[in-house]
Amino acid sequence: MSDVKLTKLAKCAGCGAKVGAGMLQKLLGDLPVKNDPALLVGFERSDDASVYRISDELAIVQTIDFFPPVVDDPVRFGRIAAANALSDIYAMGGEPKVAQNVLMISKAMPDEMVHGILRGGYEKVMEAGAVISGGHSIHGEEPVYGLAVTGFVHPDRVLTNSGAQDGDALILTKPLGVGIYLTAAKAEMLEDEELAQALDQMERLNKAEAMLAFDVHACTDVTGFSLLGHAVEMAEGSQKTLELTASAIPMLPKALELASMGLLPEGMYRNRNFAEAHVELGNVALAFSDVLFDPQTSGGLLIAVAQQDCDALISQLQETCCCAVCIGQVKAQGEKAVILR
Repeated sequence: MSDVKLTKLAKCAGCGAKVGAGMLQKLLGDLPVKNDPALLVGFERSDDASVYRISDELAIVQTIDFFPPVVDDPVRFGRIAAANALSDIYAMGGEPKVAQNVLMISKAMPDEMVHGILRGGYEKVMEAGAVISGGHSIHGEEPVYGLAVTGFVHPDRVLTNSGAQDGDALILTKPLGVGIYLTAAKAEMLEDEELAQALDQMERLNKAEAMLAFDVHACTDVTGFSLLGHAVEMAEGSQKTLELTASAIPMLPKALELASMGLLPEGMYRNRNFAEAHVELGNVALAFSDVLFDPQTSGGLLIAVAQQDCDALISQLQETCCCAVCIGQVKAQGEKAVILR
């Protein structure tokens, strides 16, 4: 298509470019918030999307998500960015309906590259059963792409990151290590087929309608703030402690090896600085904890479900998600938000 390499046009890749959770708290801390009873979910608990009640039967779920390229193939970049944005709607228990493109074009990008990105986004939105109704594009130094998405949900069936209950099982639906793989790929220390495995899972939609048939109490998608960062948010929002079983946490095959070599994205350090004080890491190796702080692009869902529904929900999710495994349980609130066993 072109000699231009998308990843060479950007300093950061994917959700690794996100503003750190700690900085975000400072930036949002003293902003005025209008009290509107129809706003069921706002930004006060760092949830994945906002939810606004329209009627007793309908609420809208809204999100916006965009980032720099994670791969040189423009179509794959478009698919991954779109899947990442759509994930916020799924995490709230919603159904995506309408999306709009958010696009920044570098002068170095030929027209066919821009078209490829948009085509990839359209493919994923269509797969989700939604439509793209327009968008906004500007010129800038680095390419950026994503979506603003609106979905529907019943007001009584909204899932948030703050409803976990004692005894709930915790399910994760994608392996960790994406940020580390992308860093290794930039350093040309990853084989093409190894990178393809990470890209394939990033492209996969977090379609998890099966959750709605079970006693799910909380959900969030694991993206730029890492598994431990998002787990801390769920624990603190729910006023619980999440106990994770280290040996059960799925990782991409080379994630630990690459982490031990120091191939770590900058976002990992931001996540560690934010969340480590709230986590009891136990005796896990440094490289292992690095993977748990690794920023994920289009990562999986972290789901808190009643223990008796765990196995059945996993069985259903494995039909649509690239993996679904139980990685721990919810406990009464203790000194730390998250404990590794």
